[in-house]
Amino acid sequence: MYILGISAFYHDSAACLLKDGEIIAAAQEERFTRKKHDFNFPSNAISYCLSEAGINVSSLQYVVFYDKPFIKFERILYTALAYAPLGINMFLKAMPTWLKEKIFIRKTIQNKLDFEGDILFTEHHESHAASAFYPSPFEKAAILTIDGVGEWATTSYGVGDWNKIDIMSEIKFPHSLGLLYSAFTYYTGFRVNSGEYKVMGLAPYGEPKYVDLILDNLIDLKEDGSYKLNMKYFNYCAGLTMTNSRFDKLFGGPPRKPESKVGQKEMDLARSVQEVTEEVMFRMAKHVFKETGQKNLCLAGGVALNCVANGKILREGPFDNIWIQPAAGDAGGALGAAMFIWFQCLNNKRELAPNSRDSQRGSFLGPGFADDEIEKVLIENSAHFEKLRDGELPERVADLIEQGKVIGWFQGRMEFGPRALGARSIIGDARSKDMQSTMNLKIKYRESFRPFAPSVLRGCVSEYFNVDSDSPYMLIVAPVNNEKRVEMSAEQKGLFGIDKLNIARSEIPAVTHVDYSARVQTVTREDNSLYYDTINEFHKKTGCPVVINTSFNVRGEPIVCSPQDAFRCFMRTEMDYLVVGGFLLDKAKQTAVESGKGWQKEFTLD
Repeated sequence: MYILGISAFYHDSAACLLKDGEIIAAAQEERFTRKKHDFNFPSNAISYCLSEAGINVSSLQYVVFYDKPFIKFERILYTALAYAPLGINMFLKAMPTWLKEKIFIRKTIQNKLDFEGDILFTEHHESHAASAFYPSPFEKAAILTIDGVGEWATTSYGVGDWNKIDIMSEIKFPHSLGLLYSAFTYYTGFRVNSGEYKVMGLAPYGEPKYVDLILDNLIDLKEDGSYKLNMKYFNYCAGLTMTNSRFDKLFGGPPRKPESKVGQKEMDLARSVQEVTEEVMFRMAKHVFKETGQKNLCLAGGVALNCVANGKILREGPFDNIWIQPAAGDAGGALGAAMFIWFQCLNNKRELAPNSRDSQRGSFLGPGFADDEIEKVLIENSAHFEKLRDGELPERVADLIEQGKVIGWFQGRMEFGPRALGARSIIGDARSKDMQSTMNLKIKYRESFRPFAPSVLRGCVSEYFNVDSDSPYMLIVAPVNNEKRVEMSAEQKGLFGIDKLNIARSEIPAVTHVDYSARVQTVTREDNSLYYDTINEFHKKTGCPVVINTSFNVRGEPIVCSPQDAFRCFMRTEMDYLVVGGFLLDKAKQTAVESGKGWQKEFTLD
C-alpha cells in the first residue's frame, strides 16, 4: 500500500511516500524550485517521490495532508474578530489565498494530482508527534512537540506505544514558545521562519542581560514548563509584524533594520531569549518525564531544531535517550501525516529497525544521481574533470582537506530536512583557525559569526565532545572536552561580542563556537559509507577524526539538489574543489564564469 503525505501553503512544503509503512522517499519543494522555504503546493516533490518508487498517482491508496485547514481557518477568523478592528488588515491580506487554495485543499489535491482516491487530514501536532515517534528506535517513548502554531496547538506532549500515539496535553495559540523566539528573530533584524538559526548562533557572543526582563514582562513561566505570553507586547495576532511599540519601549528602541550592523544589543537579546527558551524546554522535559514515566523522549516541531536546548535536555535532563526528527519543522509533517494514517488509523504493526537504529535511513531520502547522469551534466557545462578510480575517492579527498582546501561534496541521495549530513555538504579541515571566517565570507557569503558543525566518526565522538550517544542528524550541541581546549589569556577572556570570534579555542577551532560548544554530527559506515571512509582516511593521515560540514549552498538559496545545482554553486563561489559522484573538479582548471555578483554580500558587525 502506498500513502503520500503532503505539507504545503504555510512554510517548507514537502512530500513523503510510504510503501507498507516504509519511507521510500521524501523531499522539500524548495530543492526543486530553488526558492528557499517554498510554501507552494509541492508538485515537484510529489513527482520525485512517485518516480523514486516507479509508480504513478493511480497506485496511491491515500493522500494525507498534514493539518486541518478548516480548523486553522477558524483560528484565523476567531483571532481577527477578537482583535477587531486591529486585525482587519491581516485578515484581508490572508483571505484571497485562503479562499483560492488553502481552505479547499481537498479540491486542490484532486486537481493538482488528478487523484480520485481517499484524501485524509491529520491534525498538525498529530503529524509532528507521528514524525517524532514512528521513525524513532523506541518501542515506547514520551513525545514533545513545540512550534509556532498549528491549528490551535503550539505545544503538546503525549506517549507513543508501539503503533499508537496518545496526546495528553496541549498549549494553545496565541501562547507559543516558537512565536516568542520568532518575535526576537524579528526584533533583532532577521527573517522570521529562517533567521532563528542566526539568533541561536549569535547568542554565545552576548550576555543574558535581558532574561529577567523577558520573564518579568513577556512570559509567565510555571515550574512545569507551561506558560502564557503577555500579548500586549506582541503584534502577530492583530498586525503584520511580530512585535509592537510596547515591545520597542521595553527593550529600548525599534527593531534592527535588516542587513544593518549587528551590535552588542542584538547579541545580548539573542543570548537572553535563547536562555529563556532552554529553561522553558528543560522544565517541559522534566514535567513530561514525570507525567509519562517514560525513559525515552522524541521531539519534533520547529523549536526542536534548537540544538542547544536539545543538548541541555540530553546532558542534564531526566531521560535516558532522546530522538529528534531531522525534518522537525513543517516539512516533516508530510512524513508524520503519512505514518499517522498507516499506524494509528489503519492499525498496522510497527517493527523496529535492527541494531537500535531508527527507520529514517539517515534521512537520505531525496534524489540521487548515477555517474553517467553526472558526467552528462559536466560535459554540457564544459567542465574539466577527473574520473576517479574505484576506491580512490576517500584518500584523494582526505589529502585535499589536509592541504586546507574547501570542497563541495555531492554524493548519493539528498538529505530530507534542513541539515546537510554528508550528501550535499561543503567540507574542510576543522583544525584550521581561519576556516570558519573563510567559509562564511568567501564560500557561503553570510555573516561571519555563523558557526559550522563538526562531522566526527561515531567511535571517536566522546574523545572530542562531552557526549557519547548517536547524533546523526546534527541536532545536538555538546561542549568540547576540556583536554581539547586551548587556554585563553586574560586579555582574550575579557573580550566582548564579535571580538571573541577569531580566537582559537580548541584543537578543532573551525567548529568550536565561542562558548566552547559544537553542533555535533556523528558519522557511521552504516548510514554513509563513503563519507565515513573519507573522514576515516583523514583521521589516519592527521590523527583527527573531525571535519567541517556545512550545507552545500550560499546564503539565500536552498541546499543543492542536482549536479547542475552543485556545479553552478561551485563555479560561483571560492570553493577549491568539487567532488560529485565519482568525479573530481579542480577550480583552477575550470573556465572562468561570470562572477557571483548578487550572491555575495559583505557583512560587518559592531
